[in-house]
Amino acid sequence: MSSSGQLLPQQHQHFQQSRILLQSSPSPSFIGKHKIPLRIFPETHKFPHHLSGGRLRGFSLNFHPVSACGNSRWLAPLRSAGEKLSGSLEPDESSNYSKEAAEILKPKKASFLTILQGANSVLPHVVIASTVLALVYPPSFTWFTNRYYAPALGFLMFAVGLNSSEKDFIEAFNRPAAIFAGYVGQFVVKPLLGYLFGTISMTIFGLPTPLAAGIMLTSCVSGAQLSNYATFLTDPAMAPLSIVMTSLSTATAVFVTPLLSLLLIGKRLPVDVKGMVSNILQIVVTPIAAGLLLNRIFLRISNAIRPFLPPLSVFVTALCVGAPLAINISSVLSPSGLSVLFLVIAFHLAAFVSGYTLTGLLFHNTPDVKALQRTLSYETGMQSSLLALALANRFFQDPLVGVPPAISVVIMSLMGFSLVMLWSKKSEAIA
Repeated sequence: MSSSGQLLPQQHQHFQQSRILLQSSPSPSFIGKHKIPLRIFPETHKFPHHLSGGRLRGFSLNFHPVSACGNSRWLAPLRSAGEKLSGSLEPDESSNYSKEAAEILKPKKASFLTILQGANSVLPHVVIASTVLALVYPPSFTWFTNRYYAPALGFLMFAVGLNSSEKDFIEAFNRPAAIFAGYVGQFVVKPLLGYLFGTISMTIFGLPTPLAAGIMLTSCVSGAQLSNYATFLTDPAMAPLSIVMTSLSTATAVFVTPLLSLLLIGKRLPVDVKGMVSNILQIVVTPIAAGLLLNRIFLRISNAIRPFLPPLSVFVTALCVGAPLAINISSVLSPSGLSVLFLVIAFHLAAFVSGYTLTGLLFHNTPDVKALQRTLSYETGMQSSLLALALANRFFQDPLVGVPPAISVVIMSLMGFSLVMLWSKKSEAIA
């Protein structure tokens, strides 16, 4: 037998010994509290007789025939492979196992927050449900009288302020053209539409003059705070701009609304200037300032309560929609209610479309033209119908004047938040 033939059994014997040594050596490898056995070769593996090379469970080792004195060259790659695998399983401060454990717990926490923060997505369905409930069982909302309406809107403005910053409002004032366009939509486009549909109600539908006056009066009031919240749900970056527009129209409504009512209806309505200023402070300025201040100074508190604002806002919005319908259900279901309902729907639809279309024509070169179109559509299509209802009840003897504003409160909210659902889905699809 040749010398190489004599060395072959010896080398195989040394290799088997090294395998037994690696299998029997205790491994310090752990994953959590479970020990991981380190096994380099399977029990059923048979080492080939040709020792020029071999593939061993997931990695290959190259062997070169040497003399009996060169056994250390056999053990060197085995020891290094064993140390490499063993070392890779050792837990340390920088290992990924703690990160994996954190990732296991993280989805449970995130799913709860996602449910809370995603409550806004069901808002249109809740609005529809509250409308049906108000029609079927009015006492479910009649307890929510007008005295609760201002604090409710103030809460929605607080939610907007908590999710905004001072910089957002500063940037909003840097867009005077957009602010002016919103003002024109509120006090020029919408009153013209109100006069148009008021005239149609008398000439084509043959409705009494007080109902036509109610439609015109609805078109003369300032923007609704709900439009700010609708903008916030669709385009959060545009919410400060929407708030500035609504605040400006509300502040100047003390002069503009009486003038418009005189031009359209022929009656000058005395408006409580002091009451309107107080209304702006309570509903808009104070809640938004509180949200901004809390977000700036008490960041931990704002982060803690922020996830709970969406479901609470959905609940408050449902009350603001269902209560006016339940309280004025008799007016809505009056003999002329269906005709007025159709005209009010047409009025708001025309206002939403006009705001969206005219903005696209005027600002077609603006990078965020789509978001601006949605914002001004809300501003033009949604107005403070409750103010119109209050003016109708206070300054007009005929109760029919209050029917169109009462219906407008519901239709405005339903159509506005239906657009929220539509445009939010489109924004998510684009993103």
